[in-house]
Amino acid sequence: MSEGREPREYRMAELAREAGITVRTVRFYRERGLIRPPRREGRIAWYDDRHLARLRTIAGLLERGHTLTGIADLATAFESGRDVGEVLGLGEPTEETPVRLSPEELADYFEDEVTPDNLRAALDLGYLATDGDDIVHISRRLLEVSAALVREGVPLAAVLEAARRVRAHADALAELFATALRTHTATPDTEKLRPLAKSVVDAEFSLALDRHLRTPPEPPTPPNLPESTAG
Repeated sequence: MSEGREPREYRMAELAREAGITVRTVRFYRERGLIRPPRREGRIAWYDDRHLARLRTIAGLLERGHTLTGIADLATAFESGRDVGEVLGLGEPTEETPVRLSPEELADYFEDEVTPDNLRAALDLGYLATDGDDIVHISRRLLEVSAALVREGVPLAAVLEAARRVRAHADALAELFATALRTHTATPDTEKLRPLAKSVVDAEFSLALDRHLRTPPEPPTPPNLPESTAG
């Protein structure tokens, strides 16, 4: 919903017209659990802008090749995901910029890689959080780099698995430097020391990556075959 716009409520026929679909389709989506139940006022069912946004999202995902079953699975994963307050509302300083996305915009970044399994993995990592019908990515930089890797042919599942493993090493590196800074400086100047610590890690990682990329992978070990016997 755009800022400054008064929230609206719709009868089913109005909602269908605004979404560009039929009343029968709205009813079908409601029965499938793809949209929330309406607010009841006696025998009248009232839908709101969040219902309309969800219907437009469903239409966008269908255009991108997702099935209704897949969309239902995605919706379930989102609704069981971590809330944005849990992920971003910790009050801790960060250099990362969160990004608010619609499900359609997320699909634009990753296309058919937006699957329930990948979505759950991203939610578990804390990369994604939910805020009503919206999605919040914790870091614009991570979002864009992940999408670039997928465009280069790396499956999103592999990107997320690598990120999960990198996080353990990153936590260990952060603990190492945080301990060193607290031990050897009376009052650590975070603004000054943080980028220095990051530069050491970045340089070492760059050197390590150079070593691994220029070293050809070892050929697979051939299986042990039984010795042939003379006839």
